[in-house]
This record gives sequence, C-alpha cells and structure tokens, in this order.
Amino acid sequence: MTTHQTEAIVLRTWPFEEADLLVSLFTREQGVVKGVARHAMRSRKRFGGALEPMTVVRATYAEKPKQDLVRLDAFEIVWSPMRDPVDYARVAALEFLAEALAEALPERAVEDDVFRLTATVLAELQVGQVWMPVSYFALWMTRLMGWMPELGACVVCGESLRGGGVWFSPADDGVTCGLHKRPGSLQLSAEAVVLAERMLRRPLAELVKEEWGKAGPLAMVRRFAVEMLERHLERQMRSVRVLARL
Repeated sequence: MTTHQTEAIVLRTWPFEEADLLVSLFTREQGVVKGVARHAMRSRKRFGGALEPMTVVRATYAEKPKQDLVRLDAFEIVWSPMRDPVDYARVAALEFLAEALAEALPERAVEDDVFRLTATVLAELQVGQVWMPVSYFALWMTRLMGWMPELGACVVCGESLRGGGVWFSPADDGVTCGLHKRPGSLQLSAEAVVLAERMLRRPLAELVKEEWGKAGPLAMVRRFAVEMLERHLERQMRSVRVLARL
C-alpha cells in the first residue's frame, strides 16, 4: 500500500455504502482520483467541512495496487469557498468549475497547468465578480485541453481574420469568415476576439480590476469557450444552463 499526501480540489461526492462517501478529487500529483471516505456521513472528525465541492485541501490517502478506489484518510482545508460571502451566482459559478473539471479531465492524468488555473480562478471568484473569472476559466480550459481553434484565419479559404470578427460552429472545427460561415454558426465580434486574445495574455488578477457585466464582448467569449468545451465533451453541461438563467 502506498500513502500519498498532496494538494487537491474536491470535485464531487456521492453516498457510498451506508455512511461512506465516494469522493472525486483533482490532485496536483496524480490528476483526478476517486476514493472512499469511510463514515464521512456519520462522523465529521476527519473531514469536517473539507468535502464541500471546490474546497482546496491537503489530502492524505492510501492506494493498493490494481484497485481503482483509494482510501481517503484525512483532509486539511487549505482554502474553502465558504470562507467568503456566497450568493446564487457565485454558487453557480463554482458548480460550473467543478462540472467542467470533472467532465474534461481523464482520471490519473497529471494536469498541473489546469490545477494552477483553477486555483487562480477560485481566488478571484467573489460575490459581484463572477463573469470574468468564469469566462477566463472556460477560455483557458479550452486552450489547455487543446480544443481551442486558431482565430487568425478562415479554415475554408485561408483568408486572414486579424482585426475582424470570426464565425464558429458548435459542430465543426475551426473558424470562418462571414462568406464561408456554416449553418448554425455564431459570431465572435472583432471586439470579442481582441478581448479573448487579451485574456490569454494577461493575468486574471489584472482583468478583474475592471468592471465586467454579463453581456457584451465578454459574453461572446464565454459562449465561444463553452461551446468548444461542450462540443468536445459531447454533452451539454447542466451548470451552463444555470448560469444562463442569472
């Protein structure tokens, strides 16, 4: 049996055999692992509030060869989403992060860039300040997973799209010019393209200092990134629908 101690983010929990919980963890050293927290529903001594989704913990767990589930022994809270004020929009945003990570990351694949991205976004995701962090996370997740198309040229005719808007289809690869847009295509305006490129160059802590609402170019960037995520996940994300109703 091998014992691990690593920084991790709690993604999901499920009831498992009486008072136990099955926990999905995004660990820094081993990627996504699933484990059993014995008696977690009956006793809070070892885990306390550390099993809330998107809580950053110092996790101690043990694994046996040829067993998929690890044995979760203890969690020490490093950062909790409950330490700051919470409203419906912030909860919905946290759920979006958890769902995107749980669906996009394969088990046991180390993704340190994604881990650092998530930690950065969690630190900036506050009441009254959700739209830029959520959009930044979605855009960078698309890029880090290798799912983001090149925005600089039309994939049909090769025409340069620098300085202008682009069209993208949730069902097809790449972006196009207006002349070659596919059925059902959506537009990413010139302002939105500039914003997306800025978001990929600048730190989130700098961007959140500006005033960002739900609509405008930021909404276009967010929709573009979410459509790319959902296309490659081959499913609609429930949390996206919740965010859309805000």
